[in-house]
Amino acid sequence: MTTAFHIDETYLRHRNPEGHPERVARIEALLSLAPRAKEIGVSVVPAKRRASLEELRLAHTAEYVDAIMSTAGRSYMLDADTFTVAESFDVATCAAGAMLDLVDRVMAGEFDNGFAAVRPPGHHAESERAMGFCLFNNIAVAAAYALNHHKMERVLVVDWDVHHGNGTQEIFWNDPRVLFISLHQYPFYPGTGRCDEIGDGEGRGFTVNIPMPGGFGDAEWLAAFHRVVEPIAHQFKPELVLVSAGFDAHASDPLGGMRVTEAGFAAMADSVLSIAREHAGGKMIAALEGGYDVDALAASVEAVLVRMTAGTGGGDTGTPRATSARGGEPSGPVPVAETGRDRFGQVFAPVKAALSAYWML
Repeated sequence: MTTAFHIDETYLRHRNPEGHPERVARIEALLSLAPRAKEIGVSVVPAKRRASLEELRLAHTAEYVDAIMSTAGRSYMLDADTFTVAESFDVATCAAGAMLDLVDRVMAGEFDNGFAAVRPPGHHAESERAMGFCLFNNIAVAAAYALNHHKMERVLVVDWDVHHGNGTQEIFWNDPRVLFISLHQYPFYPGTGRCDEIGDGEGRGFTVNIPMPGGFGDAEWLAAFHRVVEPIAHQFKPELVLVSAGFDAHASDPLGGMRVTEAGFAAMADSVLSIAREHAGGKMIAALEGGYDVDALAASVEAVLVRMTAGTGGGDTGTPRATSARGGEPSGPVPVAETGRDRFGQVFAPVKAALSAYWML
């Protein structure tokens, strides 16, 4: 059993206007990564199927799915930064379908874990609204599919994109079967993601937001994982771990204002892999979200794939280790520096206060 890396030229067919940051070059960079992925023992998996209309309606309203389907064969501006061309609907169903395919194959034991390098991204798409470059919410469709098709009872979604995953939050706002944890820059687009946004009804306490000021780097982000993500996830005991893997918190990203490195993303992957190994038999699937510096994107995805492959062997679950994105070899532990802990403290106190009635932190 191995790690699956889904990548396909289909994603080149969705095009945004000239100068748009969510551009074809992102997938071209990851297509170029495929030979390296094979060298490190990853199975490269092409597109196998599209998500059906019924499957898309697990996370979106029927009216919304029909509205996006009506754009097929045409070019539309859905909001100020979200566009379609003639083939965008088909490409978007391929992206959602790739996640469903990986869920099926990981659940069947064909792969231990998987990474879907898809576009358009998904985590901003709400149940009945396209926004933030996103048409269908790939990670939410996958989580809802796991709940409904595979009869899972507890799915963890960790979103480490620099932007808050407002769509995923909205879709599962009242659902205690999905624990949604978002780490993001705040205040920032899309304006949601305050720590007091914790869900409602039966889902109250199952939305966890960790808003962080710009300028945070590896130490602060890892402190967030150690002090919030891991303790809550271990109490939740997920049967499946899904990751909205955006890489726009990278120090080189033109849209974000964070200072995360490839080593930091590798350490985040170690954290979620450890959670998956302890509670979900190692079942973890990531979907590409943001990341707009193509060199940083490719290097960061490679760093994560290296850790995912190492994780399939049931290696240590201790201190996360950095990964050389070019050489693929572990380069030593990533310390959570005391300065990082101290700086995260300004974030941790209100997060803990918002969640103290629901989780032990």
